[in-house]
Amino acid sequence: MTTTRPIRNLTGKVALVTGASRGIGAEIARSLARAGAAVTVNFSTSASAAHKVVADICAYGGRAIAVQGDVSIAADAARLVLETRRAFGRLDVLVNNAAHFTFEPLLDITEAAFHRHFNVNVLGPMLMTQQAVRQFEGGGCVINVGSAGILTPGPNSTLYAASKAALDMMTMVLAKELGPKAIRVNGIRPGATQTEGNERLGTMSDPALVRLLIEKTALRRFGQPSDIAPVVVFLASDDAAWITGEVINVSGGFR
Repeated sequence: MTTTRPIRNLTGKVALVTGASRGIGAEIARSLARAGAAVTVNFSTSASAAHKVVADICAYGGRAIAVQGDVSIAADAARLVLETRRAFGRLDVLVNNAAHFTFEPLLDITEAAFHRHFNVNVLGPMLMTQQAVRQFEGGGCVINVGSAGILTPGPNSTLYAASKAALDMMTMVLAKELGPKAIRVNGIRPGATQTEGNERLGTMSDPALVRLLIEKTALRRFGQPSDIAPVVVFLASDDAAWITGEVINVSGGFR
């Protein structure tokens, strides 16, 4: 007997997903669209990949646009939100997925590396949330994509782990600050996930590292973007109307 996951109803909602040209962000964008939302697919440099995501969405009758922008630049953040509003008439859901991650030992960390991590992973979500809050009407939803890696950070992950920990704290603080405006703010923490980014870093090609990550994951496999996206769809839906200030591990039991 086969079962299918229920499709939550996001018809009439508009979502903006940052860093949505590849990996987890692309699958989040597709899943939100399959649930009925119109979606802005943000990208920084991967224009062809972003337009492929838009084409995938439009192929099954969804609505989507691709918009370039660096989330860590205030003018770009404002433009992303305004172009979403111009295309679809409103904004209901912001998914802060764009991230930067490299791993280096302490003695190799530079000022540039520090600012790149914190600009994209912390400043970017703050700027995007500022702009989204200005456009939400009658409430809204912000979902921040963090990392289960902050629970048991490994060597050489100082910048990435610290920036993602800061994002978790931002999630909890903004949930309290924005709750009176009927704006929910939640986060998710993916674990070891098979994405283009991890392949680029060589994570998937290092047998010892692959074995370690799988051993640290209770379900004994790498996650897939399709494991992550349904939780974002749930948090964006009215089924999660009483959930805010939470950070959910979506990691297969990564510890």
